[in-house]
Order: sequence, then structure tokens, then C-alpha cells
Amino acid sequence: MGSTAVIVGGGIGGLAAAIGLRRIGWEVTVVERAPVLDDAGAGISLAANGLRALDELGVGRAVREASRGQYRGGTRTPGGGWLARMDGAALEKAVGTPITGIPRATLHRLLRAALPAETLLIGSEARPLQGAGPGAVRVGCGDLVLDADLVVAADGIGSTFRRRLFPAHPGPVHSGSAVLRAITEQAVELRTDFELTWGHGAEFGHIAFLDGRAEWHAVLTLPAGTRFSDPLAELRRRFQDWHDPIPALLDATRTDAVLHHDVYELRTPLPSYTAGRIALLGDAAHAMTPNLGQGACQALEDAVVLAAALAAEPSVDAALARYDAERRPRSQAVARAARQAGRMGQQLARPVPVALRNTAMRLTPSRAAVRMILRHHDWAPPRLSRADR
Repeated sequence: MGSTAVIVGGGIGGLAAAIGLRRIGWEVTVVERAPVLDDAGAGISLAANGLRALDELGVGRAVREASRGQYRGGTRTPGGGWLARMDGAALEKAVGTPITGIPRATLHRLLRAALPAETLLIGSEARPLQGAGPGAVRVGCGDLVLDADLVVAADGIGSTFRRRLFPAHPGPVHSGSAVLRAITEQAVELRTDFELTWGHGAEFGHIAFLDGRAEWHAVLTLPAGTRFSDPLAELRRRFQDWHDPIPALLDATRTDAVLHHDVYELRTPLPSYTAGRIALLGDAAHAMTPNLGQGACQALEDAVVLAAALAAEPSVDAALARYDAERRPRSQAVARAARQAGRMGQQLARPVPVALRNTAMRLTPSRAAVRMILRHHDWAPPRLSRADR
């Protein structure tokens, strides 16, 4: 089997794939188009499946040490009443680890630290080329041409490689929502590790970090392309009557720290995650709405499964067939569940459906809620055979 790979995209999924392939003895080049790795982004929650994938990649301990466990929290109404409390200790007992919160920038740095610096090719746009020999693929990176046994396209929701491989696919579509998020500039006094609050057509949530700061996000039902001249002022207006600590979180945030993104998804599932010697990974393969907090976790699962398949199968082609067979059903099922969660959560706006949902949530036993979470979190990674063992 071949043993050289080009990974397109230096985000969470691409870096994880690079770590996984190196652990099984492959030579890897990660091509990232950004000229500077400024690690823009807010925060992220990692569930048990994502943390287990990180464990298999050898970076789970470092990530846990930089994360804060989510033990206390749940879902509330704008007035502060509880719809559901999540028992983080019960979830930890069930799956062996709590959900954790970590700044995206910290996670990116920890993943990069597990790779030699020369692995990353920064400030170069990758493009597929013709002319490689049998059983190989060719990628152009500026003036540089790279031949490899495998290309892993982890180039995000707007993936150039996905468009080339599946030109008839409709591509990403707008979900009907936008998310504004930021990390507070200073520590904020919080009574919980995480919260979600559902109003009519809006959601506000936070996750707490080790250093006392917090990431918050606001999900709004908005047309694509909507932007605010002063997003922080707009959020203060929209959430001025919502419960504490929402006003305090906004007050602890710099205006220029607020990120605003329209939420897109691959609503039409791809017929395959592979074509020839190219594998799609992460958002390039299954971009989903953030309502289950599973986007990054699914990309981490992809990375481990791909590396394990390459280590176990007799050929790259057989490994890619196994990767597609294992990853496509699960990740697309999670994407469907995330879409449904959004429809039953933030996107509900009419009073009667909101009231029915709230009543159903209040009546759901905590054990049943934990079982629902376990549907997506309770995943066991395949073992990676390290080349140095």
C-alpha cells in the first residue's frame, strides 16, 4: 500500500487526519490556504465520541487538561425557568467522560503541536491536477506540484474538491439561521458550566472555560446575508429581557470580537465520501447545523476511521471503500438529527408549538434525556496501530 498523503485544509478535521496518518506510518503534507494561522473562532464543546477519537490520536489527555467539564447546566426559557437539566455526572458515568468546553484556538494549537512544523504548508491553495502516475493523485499548491497515494479533502463546507468530484450535487444550502458568537474579554461569574436558552425563533447559549472566561453564541432566524452595523448592540436589544447571565456575557465582550456566520449545511447527502484516491472528511463531506454540537466530533471520528482503515486494509482503494461504508451512514444520520433538533429548538417561533415543546421537555425524565444524548456520544473508535510499536 502507498504511504504518502496530501491533506487539504488545516482545520480540526485536517489536522486530526494528519495525526492519524502519521501514527500509522504515513508521510503527510497539510496544505492550508490561510496565510496566517490566527486561530479565529470562539469555543467548542467536545462530547465523548470526539474525546475518544482524540485519545486514539494521542492528544486526548492534553485536550482534557485544557478543557472544562460540563457538569452543571441545561436548557432554559428566556425568563430563566428550567426546561431540562443535564446531569453531567450521570453522563460521565455512562460514557466515561464529561462533555468539555475548550476555545477553538487552543484545540487547534494542541493538534498542531502533535505534528512536525514541516508538515504544514501555509498560505497555499490546493487544486486537483491531472497527470499523476497509476495509483496516485496530483495536487497543485501554487508553483508546487505534489504527487501522493491519497488526498484527504478537509477543505470545509465550500470544498473545491467536493465540487470537482460531485459536480451534480446541489452543494450547501442555507439553514434559515445565523449564529453570532464570541469569547468574553474577561472572566464572568457563572453558576453553570453551560446553558442553552430557547425563545421564539432565537437561542442563546454559553460554555465556560478553565480560565473563567466564557464563549457565548446567539442563533437567530435570519435570511442569508443579513448583517448588523453594530452586532453587539443588536444582540443587547434582542436579549435585553432574557435572564442572567446573558446581559453580563454581552457586557463582557468587545464589539470587534463578535463573529457572525450564516449557517449552511449539506442538506442533500453525498452518494459517497470517496472518488478514486480522494477522500472527503469533515464539513466537506457532511456539513451539518450546530444544534447537536457534533460537527467537530464527527470530523474527529472521520480522521480515526480513515487512519484505521488505511492501516488494516491491503490497498488504499479497499481502505477508502471501508471508510465510506463506516462513516457515511453514521455522519449523515447525525446530520439529520441535528437538523431536526434545530427545527424543534431555536427555529420554533409560534406560541403553540413552543409551548408544546416546552411542556414535553419538562415532562421528559432525566434518564430518557441521557439516553437520547448517548445515541450520538457513545461511539467507540477503532484502534490505531502505531508505526513505532
